[in-house]
Amino acid sequence: MTETEQNNFPGGTRFLVISAALVVIIWGMNQAQSALMSSLVAVFLSVLGMPLVQRLERKGFPQALAVLIVLAGMIAILLVGGVLVSTSLGGFSASLPAYQQRMQEEVSALTALLAKKGVTVTDKELLGYLNPAAIMKLAVDLLGGLGAAVSNIVLILLTVMFILLEASSFPVKLRAVLGDPRQVFPEFTKFFADIQRYMVVATVLNLAAGLLLGIWLTILGVDSPALWGFLAFMLLYIPHVGSIIAALPAVSLTLVQFGLGRAALVVAGYVLVQFTIGNLLWPKLVGRKMSLSTLVVFLSLIFWGRMLGLLGAVLCIPFTMTLKFACEHHKNTRWIAVLLGPAVPVGSIPPV
Repeated sequence: MTETEQNNFPGGTRFLVISAALVVIIWGMNQAQSALMSSLVAVFLSVLGMPLVQRLERKGFPQALAVLIVLAGMIAILLVGGVLVSTSLGGFSASLPAYQQRMQEEVSALTALLAKKGVTVTDKELLGYLNPAAIMKLAVDLLGGLGAAVSNIVLILLTVMFILLEASSFPVKLRAVLGDPRQVFPEFTKFFADIQRYMVVATVLNLAAGLLLGIWLTILGVDSPALWGFLAFMLLYIPHVGSIIAALPAVSLTLVQFGLGRAALVVAGYVLVQFTIGNLLWPKLVGRKMSLSTLVVFLSLIFWGRMLGLLGAVLCIPFTMTLKFACEHHKNTRWIAVLLGPAVPVGSIPPV
């Protein structure tokens, strides 16, 4: 369809066609969730590994050898992390009935105390308001969903290898398609650099946060510290609410194990780590915030989380930034990019 035909196309009909296409795409993504999640894990690992491959190539390593070295490093990290987390998760799952029993005893004691004060409440009603075991079980279910995404780990690593091998030839292929061997893509290059920088910095900072929190929980004697450190590493990718969700299971477990005093120390550790990383290190390392509205970030978190589970929530910002980039470079959709972005001064909105 030519541009003239598009302009003569009835606006209402065009809106219905676009809406129907979006519904079909969303439905298809939902139906192919398992395959999509494995592919997204592969892309995520590829983006993280690409700077290392490029650095090794600059030092004189052949591309194939550089890719194999990076892939071997990924396998080693995944093996060590997987063993630690799976061992910790197994121990926690085995201890969960004991935590529930202890919580039941604490609730019964609290019910008796309230009865002496003239407040009548049943154990079942009190557990409906105070049930840390349910929060801890939710954390286990989240990790189980992530495990399903990486169940095809061999296929994921093979996909990562092929992506890294093909990445350097992509600009050459694109120039050949456009018929201009000298064509440069400054907007795309800048966009990809922003995405890559965001993901690499977020991964390094989240890894540091997970390690610090794991060490702090170990010092306090909380069970399964490796599990809660890994959960913090994953959930801190989620904007705004990730740090709160990450803290809930560890605080709940500490409350069951040791009581209110040590649980307060756990909360203090999470707050200190989040403040240091979110308010001090992040602005210095990234240099500026991602150009997205706060409301859009929150809505994208809900949307991608519902679509792809935990992995969708983790990658909601890169997904939304990609959508914004695509809309910016077409005059008929530039208004969508403006809505997705932060507040702009009057008169600075680009023409449509």
